Amino acid sequence: MRNWSKRKRRLFLFLVAPPVFLLFVALGGGVVRELWNGLLPPLFGLPRVTFWQALGLLALSRILFGGFGLGGDSGSHYRRRWEAMTPEERERIRQRMRDRWGSAPSTSESQGQ
Repeated sequence: MRNWSKRKRRLFLFLVAPPVFLLFVALGGGVVRELWNGLLPPLFGLPRVTFWQALGLLALSRILFGGFGLGGDSGSHYRRRWEAMTPEERERIRQRMRDRWGSAPSTSESQGQ
C-alpha cells in the first residue's frame, strides 16, 4: 500500500502538476495583460502589451516585490526572527544600526507597539 501512495504522488507530479502550472501561468499572464491594456493606455497613454510582455511584467513584479507566496506576508519571517532573539541580541542589532546609520528604531517601535 505504501508503494501505491508513492506511485500516485509520482503520477501527480509528472502528469498533473505541469499542465496545472502552465494553466496558472497562462491565466496570470492573461489577467495582467487585460488589466494593463484595460487601464493604463486610457489613463496614462502607455502602450498596450502582448501576452509575453505581460508574463515578463508578472515575473518582474515577483522578483521586485516577492508576491504570490503561500507563506503570508513577507515581513512575518523577520518579525518571528526578531521575537526569537534575546534582549541582548536585539540591543546588539540596534547598536550596529546606530553605528552604521546614526539612529535606530526606539524600543517601542521595534517591538511593534
